[in-house]
This record gives sequence, C-alpha cells and structure tokens, in this order.
Amino acid sequence: MKIDGINLRIDEVEDVSRNFEPVELSVDTFDNIDRSVKFIEDILKEGRVVYGINTGFGKLCEKVITLEDASILQKNLLLSHASGTGPPLSQEEVRAAILVRANSLVRGFSAVRREIIQKLIDILNLKIYPYVPSYGSLGASGDLAPLAHIALILLGRGRVIKNKEILDALPILLEAGFKPVENLMPKEGLALINGTAVESGIAAILVQDANYLFDVSLKAATLSMEALRAKREPFDKRIHKLRNSKEQEEVAERILMEVEGSKLMDSAFKVQDAYSIRCIPQVYGAVLKNMRCVEETISQEINAVTDNPLIFEGDGDVLTGGNFHAEPIAFAMDILGMVFTDMGNMVERRINRLLNPALSGLPPFLTERAGIQSGLMILQYIVASLLSENKILSHPASCDSISVSADQEDHVSMGMNAVIKAKKILDNFRKITSCELIVAAQGADFCDSKLLGQRTGETYRRIREVVPFAYEDREFSYDIDKIEGILQKKEL
Repeated sequence: MKIDGINLRIDEVEDVSRNFEPVELSVDTFDNIDRSVKFIEDILKEGRVVYGINTGFGKLCEKVITLEDASILQKNLLLSHASGTGPPLSQEEVRAAILVRANSLVRGFSAVRREIIQKLIDILNLKIYPYVPSYGSLGASGDLAPLAHIALILLGRGRVIKNKEILDALPILLEAGFKPVENLMPKEGLALINGTAVESGIAAILVQDANYLFDVSLKAATLSMEALRAKREPFDKRIHKLRNSKEQEEVAERILMEVEGSKLMDSAFKVQDAYSIRCIPQVYGAVLKNMRCVEETISQEINAVTDNPLIFEGDGDVLTGGNFHAEPIAFAMDILGMVFTDMGNMVERRINRLLNPALSGLPPFLTERAGIQSGLMILQYIVASLLSENKILSHPASCDSISVSADQEDHVSMGMNAVIKAKKILDNFRKITSCELIVAAQGADFCDSKLLGQRTGETYRRIREVVPFAYEDREFSYDIDKIEGILQKKEL
C-alpha cells in the first residue's frame, strides 16, 4: 500500500494495523517533502527565529536555541515527552498510529526528511512493536506522550514488546536490521510527536469495529424478534419514508430482508410490540446516521496535517496554528460511545422480554425445568453489569479541559480519553450482543427454529455451531466467550 497523505482509507488502516499489509511511500510525495526540508535549512542559514525550529516549545517558545543545540533540543524533546503511563497500547493500535503519523508527514508541510518518514514505515514493515503507554495525551498539542514513545525508537531508544515481554529497543532493532538515526534535524522531533495520529489511528480501527458490531446487533435483534413472534407492520417502508431519514429507511428494509421467509413473524396475536422491537428502525437508524458522521470525521483526520508549525514553502511562510487540537476526534468518539451505549439499552430490554414468560409466552428464563434450573437468567445480569459501565463511560470526555504548560495550553480536548472510553464501550457491547445472540437462539428453539427466515436461520445455525441448545444448566460463561470470539474475528 502506498501512502500519499491524501487518500488513506479507514479500511486500509485496519489492513496495515491488523493484517500487516506492507507500506510504501508514494514517489509523488518526494518533491514536497524535499522542498519543505530545504526551506527550513535556508531559514536556519538566514538566522531567522521561528517557533519549533530554533526556539523552545510551549511556554518556552520565547527561548531562542542556537543552531549547534538544535539537534540536542529535538532529542531532549522526545526524551522528556516519553512520560506516558498505564497499560501499553496494543500492537494494532500502535501500528495504526505510526501509519497515520507517516501519512501526515508525507504531505510535505512538516519539514521531516524522507529518510525519517521511511524509518517509520520500516517499523511497520519489520513488525516492530514499540512500547507505548495508554495515558498521557490530552488531545491538544497532539498526542505528545504516546508519539514520543514511538519516535524514540527511531533513535534506538525506548522499549519494544516482543513475545509479550517489554524489552530495551536497541538490541531488538539491530536484530531486525533496523539502523537507528544518529540525529534529528530542527523541527523533526516536534513534527514526530505534535499531531493527532494516535487518537485518529485507533479511532479508525474503532470505526471498523463499530460498523461490524452494528450489523451483528441488527442480526441479533431480528433473531430476537422471531423468537418473540413480532409483527412486520412497524417496518413497512411507508412509515419510514415519512420520517425523512434514509438511515431509518435502510434499517427497516434490512430487518425485513433478515426475516424474509419467516413463519414466526406475525404468528402470535398482539396489537403492538414493545418499543425495543417496534422502534428498532428509529433508534438504530439514528445510530447509523451518527456512525456515518463519525466515520467522515475520522476519514478526514487520518489524512490531515496536524503538527505545528506548518511549512508553506511556496509562500515563504512558517505558520503557527492549532491543527494539533483533537476536538473533532473527541466529539466523534464521545458520540460513538453514547450511541452504542443506547443500543445496549435496547438489547437489554429485548433480552428481558425473552426471559420473562409474562412478556414472551416462552418458558421462564428459557429453560424446560424452571425452578430446579435457572436457565439463562444470569445472562441478563451480565448484560446489566456491562451496560451500567457503559453508561458511566458515556460521560463525554470532550466536555472536560485542564489548563497545562503554564496556561499556554489552556484548552485541551481530552480526545485520547474519549478514544479509550469508546474502545471499552465497544468491547462491552460486543459481549452484550453475544448474550443476545445466545438468548435469542434459545428462544427460537422453543418456537421451532425451522420456522425462522432464511437469514435469521443462517445466524441461528452459526450460533449453534459453537453453542448448543441448553437442555440443562451449565457454565454459560464459556458460551459467551465462544460467541464473543466469533465476533472478534468477524466471522458472523
């Protein structure tokens, strides 16, 4: 895959981060990169004072640095900022961050040499896994701390993870044939860490996971509908056309496609279904609309130039701004977390209906020997626990800000916190959906699974390949793990 700073797609981030797709720099980027580097060299020769090139950083921006000390400044910047803490980011998250950082630098507005950008690509292609603690980024001035941990690898410093061990980087790098750089030029250290690559890289992975979980949740919902012998009427396209929402129409259409051929739908006498069934198009449609807005934001961000200052060689300018501020990502990830939390609300209510005989017309807790057996009772407890945590995590990180750097950086996005929360919410939702699939399949068996629609029948059979009908109580934790494993591998 060739990166040019403009055309990187979210699915390509997943290919590189998870599937180790090889990466190359597009030759079309070389001239822009070289011109910006030459421009900085000319500025230094002229003795001009320019922020981030021959000055200190943040509140220390008024400290002028001599040309002799410029390389030391860049190295010290990486050393001091590699101060993250907490559990390390996963290999796929670190790889996504490296890819996005390289994709930004190739635009040629950052004055980073080609060989430095190539070193980032080499880390990816050699499958080197830098040790990057999770916490430390405020989502303004970019992801300084986590990116510094990555950038240190270029100098042969820092740590890496190999075979689940945290090791000094240099021996592993040399073993892999990676030759560290001796010195960074003015601006390069700052450009390597001053951007939103960690947040936007991880967010790209989360968008892919969210799209998949949405589809699976819709399948789980339709299987629950069949077990509850729901009505088709609420999904009539005439209803949804009046709402002026293409996403709502799309969800209703997909539901009808899932249950096509079903002999369970409309098989029970009822006037109306509960909202957790009848209003799936309205709720899931709203979720889908917000997901698409999130995806658009992250697609823009992974192709953005987000460091500071920016080099406009053609205009003869070096401009200081704030593209490193991650508020767009913070808002997007807060929204992603909130909409999946609310989807979880609906899932829990459907599980409750399936387990409650007064609401389902099915045996209590979907067991043939209620009383002596508890059946699937505790799966609702599991879902309630996970959902409660998701509600706590749904408090928006983007509403918070703490001033740092002697009040020079007096408004921050907390975007990395929003990313971390969104990831946890999606992990919980995957487990919640696993529980609905198990409960819905058990309910379908009590109704006669042979009467399911074609697509819901396929979903049912995939579940039954790994989780058999529960004739008696067993350790359902194993069942949840098996279904979650299928969802993690995106095999449903």
